[in-house]
Amino acid sequence: MARSESARTALLDAAERLFAESGTAPVSDRRVGEAAGNANHSAVRYHFGGRDGLLRALISRHLDAVLEHRPAKTAKTESVLEDVRSFVMPSMQVLAALPRPSWRARFLGQALHDPAALPLIVELSDDRPDQLRIRRSMVTHLKHLDRTVVAGRTRLITRIITSTAADVEGRAERDGSDPQWLAVGDFLADAIAGMLTAPVTPTGRPVPPHLA
Repeated sequence: MARSESARTALLDAAERLFAESGTAPVSDRRVGEAAGNANHSAVRYHFGGRDGLLRALISRHLDAVLEHRPAKTAKTESVLEDVRSFVMPSMQVLAALPRPSWRARFLGQALHDPAALPLIVELSDDRPDQLRIRRSMVTHLKHLDRTVVAGRTRLITRIITSTAADVEGRAERDGSDPQWLAVGDFLADAIAGMLTAPVTPTGRPVPPHLA
């Protein structure tokens, strides 16, 4: 690995750990550089152009790794569960391959609740062809439900996966247990598929705009 690439990776690893532990806002770029063993206090700006670039690189690193585990498929699948598994399991495979302890899931959990990082997650993930294909297939299998219900439920998927994975990762570090990521993925896929296909209570009340 080239020296510049090695320094970049060290910064990403340090930022991922610090952001997982403290959130993204309280951690300065200088602290990231120091944790990475970089004496240049402007290392983050030099390698990533600043905080926005660092966050983009961290999120893209995970999404790119997920894509490597997501085999190319035709647009048509047999069931919602198959769609959900193709969405969930590659993330679990990425987490399972990380050295332990890992901080990836907790970083993503922090980013999901950070007003500065959340738009980047949406921007970087929504336009990915693999994710668009899965969403379109889900919508096709759920066409018997109201479109606003489907939209609201599919918006919950990332939050369910991310929050659960962050909890599992944190618990594994605290007690030294095996996170069993693939088993976590099986559980999540079943639960999410059940949530997506659940019947709608006929109250006549519409889905609130902030959920749809």
